[in-house]
Amino acid sequence: MKNNSQSSIVNSQSIVNTHSHVYDEAFDSDRDEVIRRAVSMGVEKMILPDIDSSSRNQMFAVAEQYPEHCFPMLGVHPTSVNENFQSELDAFFAELPKRNIVGIGEIGIDLYWDKTFLAEQIEVFTQQVAVAQERNLPIVIHVRKAFNETYRELRNLPSQKFSGIFHCFPGSKEEAFKVIEMGFHIGIGGVLTFKTSHLDEVVKAVPRDKIVLETDDPYLTPVPHRGERNEPSYVTLVAEKLASIWNCSVEEVAAITTENALSIFAI
Repeated sequence: MKNNSQSSIVNSQSIVNTHSHVYDEAFDSDRDEVIRRAVSMGVEKMILPDIDSSSRNQMFAVAEQYPEHCFPMLGVHPTSVNENFQSELDAFFAELPKRNIVGIGEIGIDLYWDKTFLAEQIEVFTQQVAVAQERNLPIVIHVRKAFNETYRELRNLPSQKFSGIFHCFPGSKEEAFKVIEMGFHIGIGGVLTFKTSHLDEVVKAVPRDKIVLETDDPYLTPVPHRGERNEPSYVTLVAEKLASIWNCSVEEVAAITTENALSIFAI
């Protein structure tokens, strides 16, 4: 049986995990147990970000199996954009009329691994943002080594009406305020628990009503489980760390961030 060190906040205040890849193959052997554990810990709702056509059917299958707990989005991840980007974009548009989704994501620009397809990433990103704006859906944005490029492209769009999350926010306080000024929330996950993280200064500075919690499981596992597979219930560890920074109870963090998440997603 898995040993969990995080405390349950169920029966006091539920919490929304705004970014969970619980449909990932890393959970194929124990997905039901993982989701039940999350719910038992008070993590009653999990937003599932899309990656691309290769994993999309599995994501929707999990959402259909757990309709009270798992809520899917639709999107093409920037690292899935290459010379065949048009086929991924076509698949995205083909799915739009078929699926009941709560947002567009995760989408964005990622220049960490490769800058070869920057122009294509921008094209795919801006087209998907336009879809979200047309349908009045929130956007979940992935940014890695590309904040300036992402901010510029958003500012260049004809419509400046935005709602959503800068997922796994990587930036400075100044960048956080730029994001918030555009209408976005800040997604905070396991990185907040890392000793080398600067995010404590970010979450101290920005308004509390602009922060939501996430895990990005199975990645970015929080302390004390670094090196292990991340899972949705570990968002409670992020909540505990944020409570210590805000000098308040975990229940208060859960209440604030859940209200913030529900202001974004119609779940």
